Amino acid sequence: MYATLVTIGLVGIANAQGVPETVDPAVAQEKGCLSCHEGIEDFTQGVMMETIVSMGPDYGDPGGCVVCHGGNAAGLTKEEAHAGAHPELTEAGGPHTFYPDPGALPVAEKACGQCHDGYAERLTLSLMNTEAGKLQGNLWSWGVIDTRRAVYGNYDLVDEDGKTPSVGTEKYKEYMTAYAEAHPDQIPDSMEQVPEVDVDAISEHPNLAGITYSRQQCQRCHVGVNGREKRGDYRGAGCSSCHVPYSNEGLYEGGDPTISKEQPGKLLTHQLQATRKSKVKHGDIEYSGIPTESCVSCHNRGKRIGVSYQGIMEFPYGSPYDEKGGKQPKLHTKNYLYIKEDLHHSTESRPENPQGGLLCQDCHTTIDMHGDGNLPGTTLAQVEIECEDCHGTVSKFPWDLPIGYGEEFGTELADNTARGLTEDLTDEQYFAYEYDAQDGYLLTTRGNPFGNVVKSGTKVIMHSASGLDFEVPVLKQIATDGTWKSPNAKVAMASVSQHMESMECYACHADWAPQCYGCHVTVDYSEGKTDVDWITNANSRGEDGLTADAGLGTNGLTSPGKVSETRSYLRWEEPTLGINGEGRVSPLMPGCQVITTVIDKDGNTIVQNETWMTPDAGGTKGTEHAAVQPHTAGREARTCESCHDNPKALGYGISGGRFLQGYDKGFTIDLKTEDGQLIPQQTKIQSQAIPSLDHDLSRIVTEDGKQLVSVGSHWDLTGPLPQEMRERIERTGLCMGCHQNMADEELWAKVNKDDFVTNDKHKAVMDAALRAYAAEQAVD
Repeated sequence: MYATLVTIGLVGIANAQGVPETVDPAVAQEKGCLSCHEGIEDFTQGVMMETIVSMGPDYGDPGGCVVCHGGNAAGLTKEEAHAGAHPELTEAGGPHTFYPDPGALPVAEKACGQCHDGYAERLTLSLMNTEAGKLQGNLWSWGVIDTRRAVYGNYDLVDEDGKTPSVGTEKYKEYMTAYAEAHPDQIPDSMEQVPEVDVDAISEHPNLAGITYSRQQCQRCHVGVNGREKRGDYRGAGCSSCHVPYSNEGLYEGGDPTISKEQPGKLLTHQLQATRKSKVKHGDIEYSGIPTESCVSCHNRGKRIGVSYQGIMEFPYGSPYDEKGGKQPKLHTKNYLYIKEDLHHSTESRPENPQGGLLCQDCHTTIDMHGDGNLPGTTLAQVEIECEDCHGTVSKFPWDLPIGYGEEFGTELADNTARGLTEDLTDEQYFAYEYDAQDGYLLTTRGNPFGNVVKSGTKVIMHSASGLDFEVPVLKQIATDGTWKSPNAKVAMASVSQHMESMECYACHADWAPQCYGCHVTVDYSEGKTDVDWITNANSRGEDGLTADAGLGTNGLTSPGKVSETRSYLRWEEPTLGINGEGRVSPLMPGCQVITTVIDKDGNTIVQNETWMTPDAGGTKGTEHAAVQPHTAGREARTCESCHDNPKALGYGISGGRFLQGYDKGFTIDLKTEDGQLIPQQTKIQSQAIPSLDHDLSRIVTEDGKQLVSVGSHWDLTGPLPQEMRERIERTGLCMGCHQNMADEELWAKVNKDDFVTNDKHKAVMDAALRAYAAEQAVD
């Protein structure tokens, strides 16, 4: 099924596994492809496999391999078997040649697409393939582009059928058509391949090195290519990126004698991982669904949501040592520290169901992953789910919320009609695993059914593709039953209504976020230096669907320039807050905080430790922060003080930005006089200056409202917390000492007044309370 089958097999009389160089014609007629590949695993079971096998004899292959892979099952040598495809199969719309990886784009349309019509086309336009949002954000930070429009992708693409999605319910199509028309920059009609760099122009425009950085460092994860050959990064392409298992070691553990079990870069087993009905049997293990680690083979950089969901964050040390005194094996080329896994992933935090947690696909829908036929330019444009879709709010059950809840974009929803439930699925969901609707399937905020989430009496049940079933905590039911975990929870969600109205749930419930401050990048074009160019690879594809990077032992084609990068410092505690694209309070994390050194082809350093300006807020440094859903949810939310008495949360930086000053000056450490004069004549600069950076990288806004750095690049609403909101949030002292009494409505009504909103009023009330208490103590 993969490129390895092309290069490993019939050598000499027999290879190391005993596979013959040639096959007897009678054996070829009897066994077809299994003449050599006997022992390979059935790709799946049930109706799908029965259909494949039943089609095989029509194309000369009793096992049905050619139905997906093409090739000539009657071939007596490897070259003959892997040449061309049966004419009738080609005429029927199947493979036109031998496809080592039938899931690779665009051949998937003729392989997987024989049964899964439209998936390959939608995936081609989706973010999984274009990575348009990543490119836009990165090039914005480098000052290469000055528009929020998704201009560039990995390919030249046009959405030829207009703004109406090709899949989904009528309600969804109506909603998304209006959404796309309202946000044409974020769901464009077309995008073009990010250009190659003119090396001769670098001396005059050094920020164009950002294109080299993108092409060589950032684009390896899209499904058009196979990805780099590093531990944890092995995978197939296209559909196979997710639906075929690869272990982190990249070793084959199946029964096909033609596939090496020693060379990394192979599928774990020739089996389909998909929904609950697709069982993968491997040794003594049987599982269903797509393991989280399959997703993490890509989602370990950028927003890092995959590794964060697992509870780990990169760190530089590699400790603790193993039994030989060695450090950790590198995973995704990094060492990792365990912090705390997401509640939904955790087993320890789910005592009611200790067998396991949720898979990524349990929340994320087929549209979230495969796309809907439109051309999204950002994550918010493609992902159709909100936390409230399953959990509801303290005042409304999920089915009582209107379509569009959570995606208001700073406006009032025109229609507040309850979205309800449904007993019907979309065509794609009927094709997958069909669960009993019971009282009805819940709907996403955009109007599609959750095929695996149902109302069952007073409960909401989520059916995991893993085979486990979970009861979802529903906020209104908790409020009705009074089963709050703490008074703080009731106050924060029920008493202070602004929290639910203006904040993302994960603004409080994200336990932590990885914070990689400072992205120090050197791009060196001297001495003919080159490195792997993932976009060049993606657009250099053979008729068999394989890109130039697919062959093991090479990462394919290169482009001029060589990138190296590091960071200033790492942190992981509760993140800064800001406003996301939907207009809600959200965690922020350092985005692409580029600090750039560029060396031209002649060896001249054109810029050293430069930051670039972006056009938002009248011009800010491209040391960007970005709104993020960290995927680190905890049952217990962050404390009130962590926002209301924390300058970092408000955007003022760690401890108000009073540390890590002096970036703009750098420093030299050596023997000095009392007034700072260097005594030795031979010395070295210890830390180079970053001339334009006069504040800590964690500081995004000043106390008087001046925005210092770019915050988000895709949406107009993104930015720091507004001045008025920061002033309203900023309270000192132990908030809950008083605010726990908000749960006592009669008492609180006597205290709470319309003008009770300023720090001075708060201080006056607390002063009066303290004096009254002192007077009472004196009487006693």
